[in-house]
Amino acid sequence: MYDRILVPTDGSTETERAVEHAAQLAAAHDAELHGVYVVNSATFAGLHMETSWEGVDEVLREEGETALERVADIAAEYGVACSSKLLDGSPSRCIVEYAEGQDCDLVVMGTHGRGGIDRLLLGSVAEGVVRACSVPVLTVQVGDDTEESAESDAESANVGKSVP
Repeated sequence: MYDRILVPTDGSTETERAVEHAAQLAAAHDAELHGVYVVNSATFAGLHMETSWEGVDEVLREEGETALERVADIAAEYGVACSSKLLDGSPSRCIVEYAEGQDCDLVVMGTHGRGGIDRLLLGSVAEGVVRACSVPVLTVQVGDDTEESAESDAESANVGKSVP
């Protein structure tokens, strides 16, 4: 069903949950995993002229390479072939273009589960990809909301049970 699965990463430990899910799917379907990291230079367009863009760009690229190495490590743990690409530009646009241009069958990406005013103010890369991409997108909730949800699920599972 899946031959090529794309997993974007921001390098955070929370996003590893989505990477692991993508690697598991790739292993189950004997698919290749594609990891991408997008350097969003527009985020730093407002820096003062005294700030060295070259220094910021170098740091972002190093973070991206480290994040992509982690994707490759996780893929290897599952015995999955992996390729990776460091991209420049708007994250949602780059992810959509890569997924469609590389004939990916699925995009698996993390979402921080933000809602309400946070989503409106911060925007959402995952939401942008879901809305624009012709390739199916599977979102995996990551971050603080995931931990709270897991704790809530655990508490719910213990309701009505006696504790020794």
